[in-house]
Amino acid sequence: MNDHLHAFASLLTPEGRALLDEVRDTDPADELAVATRLRCRHPAELVSAALGQALLRQRAVAKFGAEDAGRMFFTPNGVEQSTRASVAAYRAHRFRELGVTSVADLCCGIGGDAIALARAGIRVLAVDRDPLTVATARANAEALGLADLIEVREADVTEVDPSPYDAVFVDPARRGGRQGGAVRSTSMRGGGRATGGRIFDPEAYSPPLSWAVGTALKAPHAALKVAPGIPHEALPPQAEAEWISNGGEVKEAVLWFGTEPGLVRATLLPGPHTLRARGLPDPRVRTPGRYLYEPDGAVIRAHLVAEVAADLDGGLLDPSIAYVTADELRPTPYATAYEIDARLPFNAKKLKALLREREVGTLTVKKRGSAVEPEELRRKVLPKPHGRNTATVFLTRVAGAPTMLLGRPAR
Repeated sequence: MNDHLHAFASLLTPEGRALLDEVRDTDPADELAVATRLRCRHPAELVSAALGQALLRQRAVAKFGAEDAGRMFFTPNGVEQSTRASVAAYRAHRFRELGVTSVADLCCGIGGDAIALARAGIRVLAVDRDPLTVATARANAEALGLADLIEVREADVTEVDPSPYDAVFVDPARRGGRQGGAVRSTSMRGGGRATGGRIFDPEAYSPPLSWAVGTALKAPHAALKVAPGIPHEALPPQAEAEWISNGGEVKEAVLWFGTEPGLVRATLLPGPHTLRARGLPDPRVRTPGRYLYEPDGAVIRAHLVAEVAADLDGGLLDPSIAYVTADELRPTPYATAYEIDARLPFNAKKLKALLREREVGTLTVKKRGSAVEPEELRRKVLPKPHGRNTATVFLTRVAGAPTMLLGRPAR
């Protein structure tokens, strides 16, 4: 770890910063050639660290945007596990709406959430126990001009007293290889991947969810970031549970304390659009209508398909599948609508003939409740795509029977 820290510290020197500017647009395929050329003028360790950082910054653009990613510092685990900037900004806005002016950010990682909180005008104590991660978070606060609002501390989060702060935010490690918000083995090289697999048992988080909940209950307000797949039965009754998606992709679930205990909501970004649970019974099962609605993943994870179906005056194709069908087209941010113009029992040959008849050359395959692999089916029914039209086929069940529904996105 000392070697990694030394390599990272070298990037903060004038020579290191100049080298970072020089290699910022390096193509990964050219890394070896660039490294060989630069080692004639710079120490090998510095060249390696700069090229690794340049590649990490390129990967981080998707989460942080080009402007911030080009100034920030990253570790491989930090890029992989940090919160997307838009999600962190939304959460910081919620804290601000609650009147929070200071937050203890426990397991802060490279500081993505601390940055969003500080930009919302909130004072932050950012804590992690890994020396390299702490150095990275501190460098990021300084690089973005937020050092006056963010205090970065190297410590075990379980030994930190958060009582002087209005709120607590905890992002426990949910992958092997991290503990207490620390990355046990973090390479400076850009080609590295996050170590360890995902952890699904909340008590196997580091620190465990029970510790995080106990800490949250002592604070006026708190938010705990958990895996989107957390079982609903594992949700503490004192918490509000919120599932968040960004651009149609589920990013995380958050347990809020000091808000509305027992409330379940789904929030879609950009927007935000928030759907709250209304305690509705399961939707009715009905025959397919003209339109099929595919609920957003956050809606499904939050178990709010009934609320979407009620708003659309629709029902389910099958009691165990989250596809909503309706006769009318109604605008909703919580589901994507498709107009269905063909329904047939599952039969690849019949589908192939229908696609040929309709001159379909581009086919999107979606499935729920089907064991068929979309790519395998696409190869069978469109072996030589050449049609001028596009279509979407849903592999699903209708009243228990394997069914194919063909259509297109509704206008």
